[in-house]
Amino acid sequence: MTAPTKPPHTGTADTAPEPSPGAPLHAPVIDWFDENARDLPWRRPEAGPWGVMVSEFMLQQTPVSRVLPVYEQWMARWPRPADLAAESPGEAVRAWGRLGYPRRALRLHGAAAAITERHGGDVPSDHAQLLALPGIGEYTAAAVASFAYGRRHPVLDTNVRRVFARAVTGVQYPPNATTAAERRLARALLPDDEKTAARWAAASMELGALVCTAKNEACHRCPIAAQCAWRLAGKPEHQGPPRRGQTYAGTDRQVRGRLLAVLREAHGPVPQTALDRVWHEPVQRARALDGLVADGLVEPLPGGLYRLPLT
Repeated sequence: MTAPTKPPHTGTADTAPEPSPGAPLHAPVIDWFDENARDLPWRRPEAGPWGVMVSEFMLQQTPVSRVLPVYEQWMARWPRPADLAAESPGEAVRAWGRLGYPRRALRLHGAAAAITERHGGDVPSDHAQLLALPGIGEYTAAAVASFAYGRRHPVLDTNVRRVFARAVTGVQYPPNATTAAERRLARALLPDDEKTAARWAAASMELGALVCTAKNEACHRCPIAAQCAWRLAGKPEHQGPPRRGQTYAGTDRQVRGRLLAVLREAHGPVPQTALDRVWHEPVQRARALDGLVADGLVEPLPGGLYRLPLT
């Protein structure tokens, strides 16, 4: 009689689940965050999901120090999405001030209107519903779902990408644009538990903002320095494409900012002659103004007048 064959391995309940490859990183980074996280207004319970969403729009490509005063004024004036939706888009652009990239103000206004119309004025918690809002991309949807509602999503901003590039991949900087490989890595590193995953998302972002910075990284203060692949490899120099620098002086962005500043400070429509005074070069000035009109940030009126948009 032959011995009974052994049943095939199925990987069911008798097999322990494979631990996340990020497991050795989770506890030290989260513990560090618990001790060192900045007290920012959008992290406080009273901010609510709307406060989290507003902060995420404002913080894109803009440092916290510049965002803080505008955020406080914004939330005092428009504490709910419906409050912003009731105003004209131009008022959102005016209140945006000098944060830069003012199309974000229009997108936030559009998102507020959609939240008011589709969700009864409450920021949705579902990732797909967030992604369906105007002006909301993959990063912002994941950030709001994670930071406001404690959902399990990989949140990949520049700071997180830099931490993962150094600690796990062993390179100094991530690619200029987020890659599919980075997204796969972020998903693989995500803790299984929702609450822990949300905490990990915030903690890894803060680590990149305060310690694992683009320049002058403070490895002596890093909770995972002993595990960092880049540090263990001797901190090899960046070998990828040149990193894009952000220039401002003399660019169309600067001209657009000056034109918008005139319109923000005006109490009514502004004549072309007032806009002509903000920049000496007429071709660049006209191009910048045309761009503002095309982006919906400026509304042209008969008689050579301009104003912030009303609709």
